[in-house]
Amino acid sequence: MAFRMPKSATHVGAQGWLSRRSLLAVAGVFGTSAPLAMLEGAHALTLFGASPSDPLGDGLICRAAATGESVGGPPRRLTLAWNAASICTTAAPVAKERGFFAKHNLDVDFINYGGSTDQLLEAIATGKADAGIGMALRWLKPLEQGFDVRITAGVHGGCIRLLGSKSAKITTLESLRGKAVGISDQASPAKNFVSIALMKKGIDPIKDIEWRQYPAEVLPLAVSKGEVNAIADNDPRTYLWLKGGDLNEVLTNLVGEFRERTCCLLAIRGSLVREERAVAAALTRSILDAGDFVSRNPADAAAVYASYGGRGPLDDLAAMLRSHTHHHHPVGAALKKEISIYADELKLVHVMKPGVDSAKFAERIVADVLT
Repeated sequence: MAFRMPKSATHVGAQGWLSRRSLLAVAGVFGTSAPLAMLEGAHALTLFGASPSDPLGDGLICRAAATGESVGGPPRRLTLAWNAASICTTAAPVAKERGFFAKHNLDVDFINYGGSTDQLLEAIATGKADAGIGMALRWLKPLEQGFDVRITAGVHGGCIRLLGSKSAKITTLESLRGKAVGISDQASPAKNFVSIALMKKGIDPIKDIEWRQYPAEVLPLAVSKGEVNAIADNDPRTYLWLKGGDLNEVLTNLVGEFRERTCCLLAIRGSLVREERAVAAALTRSILDAGDFVSRNPADAAAVYASYGGRGPLDDLAAMLRSHTHHHHPVGAALKKEISIYADELKLVHVMKPGVDSAKFAERIVADVLT
Protein backbone atom coordinates (compact mmCIF):
# COMPACT_ATOMS: atom_id res chain seq x y z
CA MET A 1 0.00 0.00 0.00
CA ALA A 2 1.54 3.31 -1.04
CA PHE A 3 1.07 6.55 0.88
CA ARG A 4 1.27 10.01 -0.72
CA MET A 5 1.89 13.50 0.57
CA PRO A 6 -1.33 15.04 1.90
CA LYS A 7 -2.89 17.73 -0.24
CA SER A 8 -2.73 20.16 2.66
CA ALA A 9 1.06 20.35 2.40
CA THR A 10 2.56 23.53 0.98
CA HIS A 11 4.92 22.90 -1.92
CA VAL A 12 8.12 24.87 -1.47
CA GLY A 13 10.23 23.72 -4.38
CA ALA A 14 11.43 20.61 -6.11
CA GLN A 15 13.53 19.50 -3.16
CA GLY A 16 10.93 19.24 -0.41
CA TRP A 17 7.70 20.00 1.39
CA LEU A 18 6.77 21.97 4.48
CA SER A 19 3.36 21.43 6.05
CA ARG A 20 1.22 24.19 7.51
CA ARG A 21 1.27 22.34 10.83
CA SER A 22 5.07 22.58 10.88
CA LEU A 23 4.94 26.29 10.07
CA LEU A 24 2.50 26.90 12.90
CA ALA A 25 4.63 24.83 15.27
CA VAL A 26 7.65 26.94 14.42
CA ALA A 27 5.58 30.07 14.91
CA GLY A 28 4.80 28.83 18.41
CA VAL A 29 8.50 28.51 19.15
CA PHE A 30 9.37 32.00 17.93
CA GLY A 31 6.29 33.70 19.38
CA THR A 32 2.99 34.87 18.02
CA SER A 33 4.10 38.43 17.44
CA ALA A 34 5.19 37.58 13.90
CA PRO A 35 2.32 38.11 11.45
CA LEU A 36 0.84 34.83 10.27
CA ALA A 37 1.31 35.95 6.71
CA MET A 38 5.08 35.71 7.25
CA LEU A 39 4.66 31.97 7.86
CA GLU A 40 3.66 31.20 4.27
CA GLY A 41 5.81 29.85 1.46
CA ALA A 42 9.18 31.41 0.76
CA HIS A 43 8.71 34.11 3.44
CA ALA A 44 8.64 31.44 6.14
CA LEU A 45 11.66 29.73 4.64
CA THR A 46 13.69 32.92 4.66
CA LEU A 47 12.54 33.84 8.17
CA PHE A 48 13.71 30.54 9.66
CA GLY A 49 16.98 30.12 7.81
CA ALA A 50 15.75 27.82 5.04
CA SER A 51 15.37 28.20 1.31
CA PRO A 52 13.55 26.44 -1.50
CA SER A 53 16.69 24.37 -2.07
CA ASP A 54 16.90 23.56 1.68
CA PRO A 55 13.28 23.59 2.89
CA LEU A 56 14.01 22.27 6.35
CA GLY A 57 16.71 24.75 7.24
CA ASP A 58 19.75 24.05 9.40
CA GLY A 59 18.09 25.89 12.27
CA LEU A 60 15.16 23.48 12.44
CA ILE A 61 16.83 20.08 12.75
CA CYS A 62 19.78 18.46 14.41
CA ARG A 63 21.35 16.41 11.65
CA ALA A 64 22.52 12.93 12.51
CA ALA A 65 25.36 12.93 10.01
CA ALA A 66 26.98 15.20 7.47
CA THR A 67 24.41 16.04 4.82
CA GLY A 68 26.50 14.81 1.91
CA GLU A 69 25.29 14.98 -1.67
CA SER A 70 21.74 14.08 -2.62
CA VAL A 71 21.11 11.44 -5.26
CA GLY A 72 21.45 13.01 -8.71
CA GLY A 73 18.95 12.94 -11.54
CA PRO A 74 15.21 12.48 -11.14
CA PRO A 75 14.01 11.43 -7.67
CA ARG A 76 15.01 7.83 -6.99
CA ARG A 77 11.95 5.69 -6.29
CA LEU A 78 12.25 3.23 -3.41
CA THR A 79 9.92 1.03 -1.37
CA LEU A 80 10.22 0.77 2.39
CA ALA A 81 8.57 -2.01 4.38
CA TRP A 82 7.21 -1.09 7.80
CA ASN A 83 4.51 -1.91 10.31
CA ALA A 84 2.14 1.05 10.60
CA ALA A 85 0.86 -0.27 13.94
CA SER A 86 4.33 0.07 15.49
CA ILE A 87 5.28 3.47 16.89
CA CYS A 88 8.92 2.37 16.55
CA THR A 89 8.69 3.21 12.85
CA THR A 90 7.58 6.85 13.25
CA ALA A 91 10.76 8.13 11.60
CA ALA A 92 9.55 6.70 8.28
CA PRO A 93 6.32 8.73 7.88
CA VAL A 94 8.08 11.75 9.39
CA ALA A 95 10.80 11.45 6.74
CA LYS A 96 8.08 11.49 4.09
CA GLU A 97 5.79 14.18 5.50
CA ARG A 98 8.50 16.56 6.71
CA GLY A 99 10.58 16.44 3.54
CA PHE A 100 13.62 14.43 4.57
CA PHE A 101 13.24 11.91 1.75
CA ALA A 102 12.66 14.72 -0.74
CA LYS A 103 15.69 16.60 0.55
CA HIS A 104 17.86 13.66 -0.48
CA ASN A 105 16.02 13.32 -3.81
CA LEU A 106 14.16 10.15 -2.86
CA ASP A 107 10.57 9.22 -3.69
CA VAL A 108 9.67 6.55 -1.11
CA ASP A 109 6.53 4.43 -1.09
CA PHE A 110 5.58 2.33 1.94
CA ILE A 111 4.56 -1.32 2.09
CA ASN A 112 2.68 -1.97 5.31
CA TYR A 113 3.28 -5.40 6.81
CA GLY A 114 0.83 -5.74 9.66
CA GLY A 115 2.13 -9.10 10.82
CA SER A 116 5.49 -10.24 12.13
CA THR A 117 8.55 -8.12 11.47
CA ASP A 118 10.08 -11.33 10.09
CA GLN A 119 7.92 -10.66 7.05
CA LEU A 120 9.52 -7.25 6.63
CA LEU A 121 12.97 -8.80 6.59
CA GLU A 122 11.88 -11.44 4.09
CA ALA A 123 10.38 -8.74 1.86
CA ILE A 124 13.72 -6.92 1.76
CA ALA A 125 15.77 -10.08 1.22
CA THR A 126 13.56 -11.19 -1.68
CA GLY A 127 13.47 -7.79 -3.39
CA LYS A 128 9.82 -7.04 -2.65
CA ALA A 129 11.05 -3.93 -0.82
CA ASP A 130 14.28 -1.95 -0.93
CA ALA A 131 14.50 -1.36 2.80
CA GLY A 132 12.62 -1.65 6.07
CA ILE A 133 12.57 -0.81 9.76
CA GLY A 134 12.35 -3.58 12.35
CA MET A 135 13.57 -4.69 15.76
CA ALA A 136 17.05 -5.99 16.49
CA LEU A 137 15.88 -8.72 18.84
CA ARG A 138 13.61 -10.06 16.08
CA TRP A 139 15.94 -9.75 13.11
CA LEU A 140 19.31 -10.98 14.35
CA LYS A 141 18.31 -14.66 14.45
CA PRO A 142 17.07 -14.78 10.82
CA LEU A 143 20.06 -12.67 9.73
CA GLU A 144 22.24 -15.41 11.20
CA GLN A 145 20.90 -17.60 8.37
CA GLY A 146 22.48 -15.39 5.70
CA PHE A 147 19.75 -13.16 4.22
CA ASP A 148 21.17 -10.72 1.68
CA VAL A 149 20.25 -7.72 3.83
CA ARG A 150 22.50 -5.13 5.44
CA ILE A 151 21.84 -3.06 8.54
CA THR A 152 22.91 0.54 7.97
CA ALA A 153 21.74 2.30 11.15
CA GLY A 154 20.05 2.01 14.49
CA VAL A 155 16.85 4.04 14.50
CA HIS A 156 16.13 4.51 18.21
CA GLY A 157 16.08 2.80 21.59
CA GLY A 158 13.16 1.97 23.87
CA CYS A 159 9.58 0.66 23.36
CA ILE A 160 9.66 -2.85 24.94
CA ARG A 161 7.95 -3.26 28.32
CA LEU A 162 7.34 -6.09 30.78
CA LEU A 163 4.18 -5.46 32.79
CA GLY A 164 3.28 -7.39 35.95
CA SER A 165 -0.07 -8.04 37.57
CA LYS A 166 -0.65 -5.82 40.62
CA SER A 167 -3.01 -8.38 42.15
CA ALA A 168 -0.34 -11.08 41.81
CA LYS A 169 2.26 -8.68 43.27
CA ILE A 170 4.61 -8.97 40.29
CA THR A 171 6.97 -6.05 40.76
CA THR A 172 10.43 -7.50 40.04
CA LEU A 173 12.04 -10.05 37.77
CA GLU A 174 12.65 -12.24 40.81
CA SER A 175 8.92 -12.34 41.53
CA LEU A 176 8.38 -13.98 38.14
CA ARG A 177 10.20 -17.17 39.05
CA GLY A 178 7.79 -20.07 38.51
CA LYS A 179 5.13 -17.78 37.00
CA ALA A 180 3.46 -17.50 33.58
CA VAL A 181 4.23 -14.64 31.18
CA GLY A 182 2.00 -13.78 28.23
CA ILE A 183 3.59 -12.96 24.87
CA SER A 184 2.35 -12.42 21.32
CA ASP A 185 4.62 -15.09 19.83
CA GLN A 186 7.47 -17.34 20.88
CA ALA A 187 10.11 -15.41 18.89
CA SER A 188 8.95 -11.92 19.80
CA PRO A 189 11.51 -9.22 20.59
CA ALA A 190 9.78 -8.73 23.95
CA LYS A 191 10.25 -12.39 24.89
CA ASN A 192 13.91 -12.27 23.86
CA PHE A 193 14.48 -9.06 25.81
CA VAL A 194 12.85 -10.38 28.98
CA SER A 195 14.68 -13.70 28.64
CA ILE A 196 18.02 -11.91 28.48
CA ALA A 197 17.17 -9.81 31.53
CA LEU A 198 16.03 -12.90 33.47
CA MET A 199 19.18 -14.86 32.64
CA LYS A 200 21.33 -11.98 33.88
CA LYS A 201 19.44 -12.19 37.18
CA GLY A 202 20.16 -15.92 37.46
CA ILE A 203 16.63 -16.95 36.44
CA ASP A 204 16.46 -19.54 33.67
CA PRO A 205 13.89 -18.26 31.14
CA ILE A 206 13.31 -21.80 29.88
CA LYS A 207 13.05 -23.75 33.13
CA ASP A 208 11.81 -21.08 35.53
CA ILE A 209 9.22 -19.28 33.38
CA GLU A 210 6.13 -20.53 31.55
CA TRP A 211 5.57 -18.58 28.34
CA ARG A 212 1.98 -18.50 27.07
CA GLN A 213 1.11 -17.14 23.64
CA TYR A 214 -1.98 -15.01 22.91
CA PRO A 215 -3.00 -12.52 20.22
CA ALA A 216 -1.36 -9.27 21.28
CA GLU A 217 -4.60 -7.37 21.80
CA VAL A 218 -5.93 -9.87 24.38
CA LEU A 219 -2.82 -10.06 26.55
CA PRO A 220 -4.32 -7.76 29.25
CA LEU A 221 -7.41 -9.99 29.34
CA ALA A 222 -5.17 -12.99 30.03
CA VAL A 223 -3.83 -11.12 33.08
CA SER A 224 -7.28 -10.14 34.33
CA LYS A 225 -8.44 -13.77 34.04
CA GLY A 226 -5.42 -14.97 35.98
CA GLU A 227 -4.07 -17.06 33.13
CA VAL A 228 -0.74 -15.22 33.20
CA ASN A 229 0.98 -13.11 35.84
CA ALA A 230 2.77 -10.72 33.49
CA ILE A 231 2.82 -9.70 29.84
CA ALA A 232 5.64 -8.55 27.57
CA ASP A 233 5.08 -6.58 24.37
CA ASN A 234 5.87 -3.29 22.63
CA ASP A 235 4.56 0.27 22.54
CA PRO A 236 2.09 1.69 21.80
CA ARG A 237 0.14 -1.20 23.31
CA THR A 238 2.15 -1.64 26.50
CA TYR A 239 2.23 2.09 27.28
CA LEU A 240 -1.55 2.28 26.96
CA TRP A 241 -2.11 -0.93 28.95
CA LEU A 242 0.00 0.47 31.78
CA LYS A 243 -2.30 3.46 32.00
CA GLY A 244 -5.19 1.12 32.75
CA GLY A 245 -4.02 0.84 36.36
CA ASP A 246 -3.99 -2.95 36.81
CA LEU A 247 -0.36 -3.49 35.84
CA ASN A 248 3.10 -2.56 37.14
CA GLU A 249 6.01 -1.74 34.86
CA VAL A 250 8.56 -4.36 35.88
CA LEU A 251 11.14 -3.72 33.18
CA THR A 252 11.69 -1.64 30.06
CA ASN A 253 14.58 -1.27 27.65
CA LEU A 254 14.65 2.42 28.54
CA VAL A 255 16.63 1.80 31.74
CA GLY A 256 20.02 0.46 32.78
CA GLU A 257 22.41 -0.95 30.20
CA PHE A 258 19.65 -1.21 27.59
CA ARG A 259 18.96 2.53 27.57
CA GLU A 260 22.17 3.19 25.66
CA ARG A 261 21.34 0.69 22.93
CA THR A 262 19.27 0.86 19.79
CA CYS A 263 16.31 -1.49 19.59
CA CYS A 264 15.09 -0.71 16.06
CA LEU A 265 17.18 -1.01 12.91
CA LEU A 266 17.15 0.22 9.32
CA ALA A 267 17.82 -2.65 6.91
CA ILE A 268 18.55 -2.21 3.20
CA ARG A 269 18.61 -4.78 0.40
CA GLY A 270 22.18 -6.04 0.00
CA SER A 271 22.28 -5.54 -3.77
CA LEU A 272 21.20 -1.91 -3.34
CA VAL A 273 24.01 -1.29 -0.85
CA ARG A 274 26.55 -2.83 -3.25
CA GLU A 275 25.31 -1.32 -6.51
CA GLU A 276 23.90 2.06 -5.44
CA ARG A 277 25.77 3.03 -2.31
CA ALA A 278 24.84 6.72 -2.69
CA VAL A 279 21.14 5.77 -2.68
CA ALA A 280 21.61 3.61 0.43
CA ALA A 281 23.42 6.52 2.10
CA ALA A 282 20.68 8.99 1.15
CA LEU A 283 18.00 6.71 2.58
CA THR A 284 19.97 6.20 5.78
CA ARG A 285 20.56 9.93 6.23
CA SER A 286 16.87 10.63 5.63
CA ILE A 287 15.79 8.24 8.38
CA LEU A 288 18.41 9.51 10.83
CA ASP A 289 17.50 13.14 10.18
CA ALA A 290 13.86 12.21 10.69
CA GLY A 291 14.77 10.49 13.97
CA ASP A 292 16.38 13.68 15.21
CA PHE A 293 13.23 15.55 14.22
CA VAL A 294 11.11 13.07 16.22
CA SER A 295 13.36 13.59 19.24
CA ARG A 296 13.03 17.38 19.02
CA ASN A 297 9.36 17.51 17.97
CA PRO A 298 7.53 14.55 19.54
CA ALA A 299 4.08 16.17 19.40
CA ASP A 300 4.35 16.91 15.69
CA ALA A 301 5.78 13.45 15.03
CA ALA A 302 2.89 11.90 16.96
CA ALA A 303 0.42 13.71 14.72
CA VAL A 304 2.21 12.42 11.62
CA TYR A 305 2.22 8.87 12.98
CA ALA A 306 -1.48 9.08 13.85
CA SER A 307 -2.28 10.22 10.31
CA TYR A 308 -0.75 6.96 9.06
CA GLY A 309 -2.93 4.81 11.28
CA GLY A 310 -1.14 5.00 14.63
CA ARG A 311 -3.58 4.32 17.47
CA GLY A 312 -3.84 6.15 20.75
CA PRO A 313 -4.48 9.68 22.05
CA LEU A 314 -2.03 12.19 20.56
CA ASP A 315 -0.76 13.21 24.01
CA ASP A 316 0.05 9.58 24.80
CA LEU A 317 1.73 9.01 21.45
CA ALA A 318 3.86 12.12 21.99
CA ALA A 319 4.77 10.94 25.50
CA MET A 320 5.90 7.58 24.11
CA LEU A 321 8.06 9.23 21.46
CA ARG A 322 9.49 11.54 24.09
CA SER A 323 10.43 8.57 26.27
CA HIS A 324 12.09 6.65 23.43
CA THR A 325 15.64 7.57 22.49
CA HIS A 326 15.18 8.81 18.92
CA HIS A 327 18.38 10.80 19.29
CA HIS A 328 20.30 7.52 19.62
CA HIS A 329 20.94 6.01 16.19
CA PRO A 330 24.38 4.42 15.91
CA VAL A 331 26.08 3.67 12.61
CA GLY A 332 29.38 2.08 11.65
CA ALA A 333 31.61 0.82 14.45
CA ALA A 334 29.21 1.92 17.18
CA LEU A 335 26.37 -0.06 15.60
CA LYS A 336 28.56 -3.12 15.13
CA LYS A 337 29.43 -3.03 18.82
CA GLU A 338 25.77 -2.93 19.86
CA ILE A 339 24.85 -5.74 17.44
CA SER A 340 27.73 -7.83 18.79
CA ILE A 341 26.46 -7.37 22.37
CA TYR A 342 22.96 -8.42 21.33
CA ALA A 343 24.36 -11.50 19.58
CA ASP A 344 26.24 -12.50 22.74
CA GLU A 345 23.03 -12.12 24.75
CA LEU A 346 20.94 -14.10 22.27
CA LYS A 347 23.48 -16.92 22.50
CA LEU A 348 23.13 -16.74 26.29
CA VAL A 349 19.40 -17.52 26.02
CA HIS A 350 19.85 -20.15 23.27
CA VAL A 351 18.30 -18.10 20.47
CA MET A 352 21.47 -17.84 18.39
CA LYS A 353 23.91 -20.69 17.91
CA PRO A 354 26.65 -20.81 20.57
CA GLY A 355 29.39 -21.09 17.95
CA VAL A 356 28.56 -17.77 16.27
CA ASP A 357 31.43 -15.27 16.44
CA SER A 358 29.46 -12.19 17.49
CA ALA A 359 32.01 -9.65 16.28
CA LYS A 360 32.32 -11.28 12.86
CA PHE A 361 28.54 -11.62 12.65
CA ALA A 362 28.13 -7.89 13.30
CA GLU A 363 30.84 -7.11 10.75
CA ARG A 364 29.00 -9.19 8.15
CA ILE A 365 25.50 -7.76 8.56
CA VAL A 366 26.33 -4.07 9.19
CA ALA A 367 27.19 -1.80 6.25
CA ASP A 368 28.67 1.63 6.98
CA VAL A 369 27.27 3.58 4.02
CA LEU A 370 27.88 7.05 5.49
CA THR A 371 31.69 7.04 5.25
